[in-house]
Amino acid sequence: MSYRCEVCAYRSPKWMGFCPQCRSDGALVEEPASSRSRASTRGAASGAAVVSIAEVGDGAEVRRPVGIGEVDRVLGGGLVEGAVVLVGGEPGVGKSTLLLQAAGVLAAGGGTALVATAEESAGQVGIRARRLGVADERVLLAAERDVDAIIEAARATRPALLVVDSIQTVGVAEVGGAPGGVAQVRESAARLIHFAKESGTPVVLVGHITKDGGIAGPKLLEHAVDVVLYLEGDVERGLRMLRCLKNRFGATHQVGLFEMRDAGLTEVPDPSEWLLARWKGGVPGSVVFPAVDGRRPLLVEVQALVADATTPQPRRSVQGLEAARVHQLLAVLERHAGLRVAGKDVYVGVVGGIRLREPGSDLPVALAVASSLLDRPTGPLAAWGEVGLTGEIRAVAHHERRAEEVARLGIGQAVAPSGNGGDRIEQALGRAGLLPG
Repeated sequence: MSYRCEVCAYRSPKWMGFCPQCRSDGALVEEPASSRSRASTRGAASGAAVVSIAEVGDGAEVRRPVGIGEVDRVLGGGLVEGAVVLVGGEPGVGKSTLLLQAAGVLAAGGGTALVATAEESAGQVGIRARRLGVADERVLLAAERDVDAIIEAARATRPALLVVDSIQTVGVAEVGGAPGGVAQVRESAARLIHFAKESGTPVVLVGHITKDGGIAGPKLLEHAVDVVLYLEGDVERGLRMLRCLKNRFGATHQVGLFEMRDAGLTEVPDPSEWLLARWKGGVPGSVVFPAVDGRRPLLVEVQALVADATTPQPRRSVQGLEAARVHQLLAVLERHAGLRVAGKDVYVGVVGGIRLREPGSDLPVALAVASSLLDRPTGPLAAWGEVGLTGEIRAVAHHERRAEEVARLGIGQAVAPSGNGGDRIEQALGRAGLLPG
């Protein structure tokens, strides 16, 4: 007799009221003998087929473009036959909307797409499809929770794309526990991956994640799939970013941008122009930073507001940046540029909900803070560079790409380090017209 945890699939020869491996409160449940025998014989084979590496891989890589430019950019040109793509993101960010639109575009190009939904009924998906303008008869729906039934439907219809929405809501009858548990997610994904490799059908798995990257979410499957995409965005402004974190068939760290509208997600082919549509360069505390997100340049506006403190403890508010890094920049400005910010409230933010993670944002933040403190506008100005604790400014990667993007948008003045550590913060403030000389 054997007992099994429904959350992490831990097995024990004796019953316990909790799982000693994952520490879940649920008691171990008795495992049927038939399941144990299947588990013990699974994978048994007489021998593995061995071939020379020189004999394989001669065929050309077959890609099928989805038809949405930003999606194809992130995928590296389209979907590869038999590829398994994991699309993760927080609930409500727009994963189902994007994939339903992709299914519609693919069907309009002559292919068939099968959308297996376990979270909604076919009628609910149909309502959303009409709102998105997806009405092609080649988009097939299956409201099904059983993975084996979904695979059988895919074998019968032979779609060019299979979407499973979501992997946490489907399950396998032979595995104990409710859908969403670790054991169910692993087994369900394993069967869908096997179907993709065997049939050559691209499979897209949708996975919800929480802010702490829940254990039964996409983090559990990233090693098993071919491509990992994450959809994230600012709910207030409607901007969505589709990031590629893993791609066995192309480059990683690509990014596609979309704007959420009433009719679904719309591509943003020129994100720099979109982000700076309402930019006002003639006010104090505003500097443009040419960020490079993945391999794509994005011009974003960094804003700062410095005001007299109204409490004994001055406030520090940071959005879209690393707070500790901003605090270091304030200390550098005070120590090396003589700007008194110790008794001031300081607010720093990035417009558009963009999060900046690269050190090249140091210089535009410092210039924006100084501009607001001195109440002097810099005019149309872009800046990039890493600021050290001793006041030196170091060069950052993609200098030429940043400069080209700044010139393309018509920003006449740019402040960037001329070498690796040869420039000083006080010199940069002078070049921006904020300090003499």
